[in-house]
Amino acid sequence: MRTTILLFIILFPCYGECQTKYGLTPSTWVQYHASLKTNPEKELVDLKKFIPDIILDIRYATKNNFTGEKVYNLAKAYARKPVAEALKKAQADFNQLGYGIKIFDGYRPYSATVKFYEIMKGDTTYVANPYKGSRHNRGCALDMTLIDLKTKQELKMPSGYDAPIKESWPSTPVADPVVRKNRDTLISVMEKNGFKVYVTEWWHFDFVGWEKFEVMNIDFEELEKNK
Repeated sequence: MRTTILLFIILFPCYGECQTKYGLTPSTWVQYHASLKTNPEKELVDLKKFIPDIILDIRYATKNNFTGEKVYNLAKAYARKPVAEALKKAQADFNQLGYGIKIFDGYRPYSATVKFYEIMKGDTTYVANPYKGSRHNRGCALDMTLIDLKTKQELKMPSGYDAPIKESWPSTPVADPVVRKNRDTLISVMEKNGFKVYVTEWWHFDFVGWEKFEVMNIDFEELEKNK
């Protein structure tokens, strides 16, 4: 028996958990799956299946992102169950205004956060600190914008997605009344439905209550395989 256990540890050294070089120990699939038995609210929900009429534009599954590299192998968007439910309510509100939601990113494996941090050489103005992990790693953050339901075109915003510039800040004054209205509508409806806009990114919304959820490092492929 002892030999079997030792062999298992050698072959799967991080089967249960594994501390990273930044001191965090993100949840693996094993821990995440076990947590669902005591708290089903921690489920990572496939947003496209849960809200079929949202649009996905998962930039990190392409090279069209600030890294210039393909970070994800699958163009998927997940969020914890209460986050998905709140987003569904927001989508209904936007629909009443003639708008719809386009998602750029949802749950993000911790390994991607480390990659972004190292690309930015430790500048955490626009990327998360891997010593703490991000709200994305907890399945409690969404990167998004709005589309016109008739034309399917994105509404004009103060900057492009992921642009590391002052125009991306929600507090930066906007001269164009249409752009200002678009940004204000996005933020007001999302905050009405239980989210908080991030201080340097008009597109990033944290779910209020994110602290209840653990940082995870589970690839999309593993989530898909274990449905």
